Amino acid sequence: MGDHKDLTENLAADKIKELAENIKTCMFCTYNSDRLQSRPMSVQKVDDLGRLWFLSDRNSSHNAEITMNPQVELFFSEPHDKFLTLHGTATISYDRETIKELYDPIVKVWMPGGEDDPNLSVITVTPEDGYYWNNKNGKIVAIAKMTAAFVTGKVMDDGIEGNLKL
Repeated sequence: MGDHKDLTENLAADKIKELAENIKTCMFCTYNSDRLQSRPMSVQKVDDLGRLWFLSDRNSSHNAEITMNPQVELFFSEPHDKFLTLHGTATISYDRETIKELYDPIVKVWMPGGEDDPNLSVITVTPEDGYYWNNKNGKIVAIAKMTAAFVTGKVMDDGIEGNLKL
């Protein structure tokens, strides 16, 4: 089996920043009554405290669901290499300076009005806890070890995993 290393506070925030910035896209999950609603969203920024920023349409279902219940789940995955799950609280703002800072031209695909679109909002997720797994030696080594494990029948886990607590 791989190594287990739980991380707290600054080390947890550093791991979140490392993985979320590298993977970029997550399944962003909100709650609609008792059902989990999921959609892919790209992280615009991760700060040194592990908080994540996303741009969103003010009229989206996820903005409405966050208004009703701010608890969210984020699932990041880069197969065979990196995984990150976060549980946290989301807030919505319409701060034009923050929107300008986070805006990327690709957002225009979803928000045709660009960075000045009045429906553009910022979702900030403050993680409370989570779980991570990543391998020690990169994707190519991980795939080679998986292949060797498959051929030999031996476990060759190259992973590091642990709980995150902020």
